[in-house]
Amino acid sequence: MKMKSFLAALFFAFSALAVNFPVYAADAPEDTEALNGLHEVKVIFDITTGDAKKLLSRLGLIEETRDGMLKQGVTPHFVLAFRGPASLFIQKDQSRVKLEDVELMEKIQLKLKEMSKDKSFSLAQCAVANRYLKIKNEDTIPEVHVVGNSFISMAAYENKGYAYIPID
Repeated sequence: MKMKSFLAALFFAFSALAVNFPVYAADAPEDTEALNGLHEVKVIFDITTGDAKKLLSRLGLIEETRDGMLKQGVTPHFVLAFRGPASLFIQKDQSRVKLEDVELMEKIQLKLKEMSKDKSFSLAQCAVANRYLKIKNEDTIPEVHVVGNSFISMAAYENKGYAYIPID
C-alpha cells in the first residue's frame, strides 16, 4: 500500500512539473509575415564587442537565428565581420586578453571553428582593426578570413542587399 501511495505521489509531482515547464512544439511563434516571399536572407553582423561573455552569447544567438530561418524554409547567408575589441578574441595570442577571459576566448574560438564548417556563415576579420590593436594578420585564427578594411566590406555587402546588424 505504501508503495502505491509513493508511486501515486511521484506521478502527481512529475505531472505538476510538466504543467510548469512548457514544451516548445510546432505551434511555437514563427516569423511568417516578415519572411513571406523570401527564399534567402542575407545579413552582415558588425561584431565589435570586447566583452567575451557577451560575444559568446551573441554567437549563440546568431546560430539560433540561422536555425530559425532554416526551420521556416529560408536559406540564411550570414557574414560575421569582426573588428575593434572583438578582434582580440579571434587571434591566437591568449596573453592579449584578461586572464578571466581566456576560457571564454577558447569557447568563442571553438564556436567559430564549428560555425566555419557551415555554409551559412562567412567569417571575416578587419586588417585595419588588427593594425590598430597590433595583431599580426597571420595571428588571426585560420577559420576567419582577414579582409583589408571591414568598412569597405560592410558597405559592399550592404550594396549587395545584405542587412546590417551591429553587435556591440
